Amino acid sequence: MLTQLRMDHANMARMLHVLQLKKKTLDQGERPNFKLMREVVDYILAYMDEFAMPLEKICVERLEQKAPEDLPFMEKMAEDYRQLKPTLAQLSDDIDMILMDNVLPMDRFAQDLSAYLEAHRTYLRHEREHLFPLIDKYFTAEDMEELRQALPDKAQQELQRLQDDYPELYAELNNAEVPNV
Repeated sequence: MLTQLRMDHANMARMLHVLQLKKKTLDQGERPNFKLMREVVDYILAYMDEFAMPLEKICVERLEQKAPEDLPFMEKMAEDYRQLKPTLAQLSDDIDMILMDNVLPMDRFAQDLSAYLEAHRTYLRHEREHLFPLIDKYFTAEDMEELRQALPDKAQQELQRLQDDYPELYAELNNAEVPNV
């Protein structure tokens, strides 16, 4: 299960890397592929709702019992993660505006995208450096099974849907290196 969480972590890092590449294009004064950006944002929003929130709940509950000294940090991580969603939802709305050819200040969009990317990378770094070691240290086989059970049955189907529905994104993800966030 921890391997699965680490794979999800690496895939999210790839998603952020794809957005970073599109932001770099924007910074160079060129028009990035906003449709591809839309696909990434949609996927991350769905992942947050369907996958991350149930796992977060179990992790916080278990660590509250087994490592209460780490609870303030875990609660801060959970809050930071929840704050990512409204920021990403705003980016989603902005991308919709752009795709409908509405006027949107690109400098503001680029700043918002940068802020989101930095916040999500910080969360991933905390996940890798703090959460995963705590899970490894404190979670029993039963805890890991509960985490596995919390994953939606359609997790693998969702990856296949991504590949089928968004071949351009899937190709970019396969080619993207896993940044060390």
